[in-house]
Amino acid sequence: METATKPNHIGRKISRIRELRGMKQETLAEGLGISQQAVSKIEQSETIEGDKLEQIAKVLGVTKEAIENYSDEAVFNNIQNNYDGSVIHAGPTINHHCTFNPLDKLLEAHEENKKLYERLLKSEKDKIEYLEKLLNK
Repeated sequence: METATKPNHIGRKISRIRELRGMKQETLAEGLGISQQAVSKIEQSETIEGDKLEQIAKVLGVTKEAIENYSDEAVFNNIQNNYDGSVIHAGPTINHHCTFNPLDKLLEAHEENKKLYERLLKSEKDKIEYLEKLLNK
């Protein structure tokens, strides 16, 4: 990780934030009105002027300070501390575990569909029987 060896390498921080947001260089370039090659050059730069950094931050959906203070370690620490199985919780605990068996629900739905089909079939048979009685009169 280059951010560990060069903690103030702004270009690398921009690259990591862009990657974490699932954004391609082309998308960032389009948002900034520059070429993909220019974005590549920015991501190789150790420093970037304030106005340009502000524009990049806006396109990335973060603040200028977030880029300046970014570190991989902080991101991984944040993920670990907010993971449901973690000992440390940053906020209220949310239970993401099912309180029912999904297969049971699927079987219930299947049984209900079967009952509906049987009622529909009976209804159609009753119609046919009624129509046959009308025709035989």
